[in-house]
Amino acid sequence: MSSNKEVKGDECRDFDATDDLCVNTIRFLAVDGVERANSGHPGMPMGDSPMAYVLWSRFLRHNPNNPKWAGRDRFVLSAGHGSMLLYALLHLTGYNFSIEDLKNFRQWGSPTPGHPEYDIDRGIELTTGPLGQGISTGVGMAMAARYMSNRYDKPGFSFFDYNIFAICGDGDLMEGVSYESASLAGHLALGSLVYLYSDNKITIEGSTDKSFTEDVSARFEAMKWHVQKVDGNNLTEVAKAISLAKAEKKRPSIIISRTNIGFGSPAKQDSASAHGSPLGKDEIKITKEKLGWPDSPDFFVPEEALARFSEATVRGDDLEAVWNKDIKEYEVKHPELAKELGLLLNGGLIKDALETLPTFNPEDGGVATRSASGKALNAMAKKAPFLIGGSADLAPSNNTWLEDAGEFAPAESGQNIHYGVREHAMGSIMNGIALSRALIPFGGTFLVFSDYMRGAIRMAALSELPLVYVFTHDSIGLGEDGPTHQPIEHLASLRAIPGLLVLRPADANETSEAWRVALTSQGPSALILTRQKLRTLNPEVTKNFSKGGYVLADSGGVTPEVILIASGSEVEIAMDSFDELKGKGIKVRVVSMPCFELFDAQSEGYKEVVLPSGVSARVAIEAASPQGWHKYTGSKGIVMGIEHFGASAPQKTIYKEFGLTSEELTAQAERLLGKS
Repeated sequence: MSSNKEVKGDECRDFDATDDLCVNTIRFLAVDGVERANSGHPGMPMGDSPMAYVLWSRFLRHNPNNPKWAGRDRFVLSAGHGSMLLYALLHLTGYNFSIEDLKNFRQWGSPTPGHPEYDIDRGIELTTGPLGQGISTGVGMAMAARYMSNRYDKPGFSFFDYNIFAICGDGDLMEGVSYESASLAGHLALGSLVYLYSDNKITIEGSTDKSFTEDVSARFEAMKWHVQKVDGNNLTEVAKAISLAKAEKKRPSIIISRTNIGFGSPAKQDSASAHGSPLGKDEIKITKEKLGWPDSPDFFVPEEALARFSEATVRGDDLEAVWNKDIKEYEVKHPELAKELGLLLNGGLIKDALETLPTFNPEDGGVATRSASGKALNAMAKKAPFLIGGSADLAPSNNTWLEDAGEFAPAESGQNIHYGVREHAMGSIMNGIALSRALIPFGGTFLVFSDYMRGAIRMAALSELPLVYVFTHDSIGLGEDGPTHQPIEHLASLRAIPGLLVLRPADANETSEAWRVALTSQGPSALILTRQKLRTLNPEVTKNFSKGGYVLADSGGVTPEVILIASGSEVEIAMDSFDELKGKGIKVRVVSMPCFELFDAQSEGYKEVVLPSGVSARVAIEAASPQGWHKYTGSKGIVMGIEHFGASAPQKTIYKEFGLTSEELTAQAERLLGKS
């Protein structure tokens, strides 16, 4: 049956002159692309073309005719600045990259930007560029593969035993997120990981001896990785190392490959000057002569090289055909699992899971939104094998534990992940899991610690990955822990990230609706949740949550004199002020604004109904930085927020001392109306 078997014959068979020609074809497509753009990074592709060629020609299971084939190996170019290496490989092996696309490297509207951007239809598995993100995201890819294999692969059927290959560099390994992720990968025994480390000993500032002299081999061995060292220019050595790494199933593998940045350039090889600028026409001419490249036009692809690269499409079609044939047999022998798998791969299980979301009764009393989130998660989990996640060592506080769903551990692959105290790694790993396009990961920590994972959040938003951050302890309401743990600027900074839905529910029912929005979103969502209990609102009203902002309370069906706008825990304060103002005969409206992004996407007509332009008396209240709220209050309105750090004291004391009370909100509203 289907398995991660050899691509074709002996993977370590002898290499010949055509293989050398293929390596140089990759090199000079990259060199020419950077030169044409007068911008880019030629050194890394020049040095890493040999090991990239060995990987793509002998080991990588992929199908250029179907980049989305679920059984393919994944290739991660963690050193994303060397993007021309990837574009050259994709073009040569038959993906949807024309020679014109390579000529338009780094140009407006081109599919070949300066750093690779997620485009699975063209074979780009993930967005890379910020160093360390590719290495860490690859760990998530491996975890997704193992989860899928553990749940669906059966004796005789191995659909998800694919490898995750990556090329990374010295800069990648200097980033802290890489070691957070590598540590977890070693602990989890993720044997599907095979990382090729391009050890060229050069960074932008010069030799790595200036800042990076640790024993990388010893460090990875200490993290329970399988470590090999090779000459990165020796095709046979690289092939044997990859073959051994693939055979190692109980440890992730790193192949430390001694390479030469700017290989072949007499003036720039092994120099920082080869990193981020074109070689120049004269140096290119000399380099081509040195490497025996024919005197030909730029972007030249020899016929012999193209013929060898073209074997990838035939090989890929054959591999996928076997996989599809086995799926048909699997459907007969394991019909229930096959049905679930088919639905999982097409997002067909989400609707049933959403139908289990709980509704909370106001008469049952207040509920912390972190608690409501945990109840929603566990209600869905019974029908949601696509949900997988955990917390950065905070599951009891974040309420992210799925009961009876098993643990993701070295010897099992349940739905509960112990990330340890590794926020940044958690964010990047979530990206890798989401890239499976079958699983929806969630990850929890305190809102204040979202700072530690900002790079990964930004990558998720840029790539439009469906995943869910569970950020609890969302304000000064956490009280005694003090300013180090009380987020102030975090809501504003998260809202500033394009494509990220920031969802701050006001009660338990809004929290259920937040999960509904998050699991049907085309990109990442951040749930911002309280530690303290909040009174439960009318579930019939909170169903309007998906609009981002809605009228929660109105004193009569007339145009209000003043509008109170709030999110999360401060909606409760607004409702108390509503009662006070209404009791004084003032026409008042309360608008719950749980998500700026969703509200801003509504029609102008809807926004006018909720926030009539004729009503300038508006007060917004949120226990955080006021940035962003003024677009809803207008120049004549008031924003009650916090523009300083918090304090250590009981919750009610802090709110009172910082002036975030219903009494102060009422006073501000009356001031706007000239009634104070």
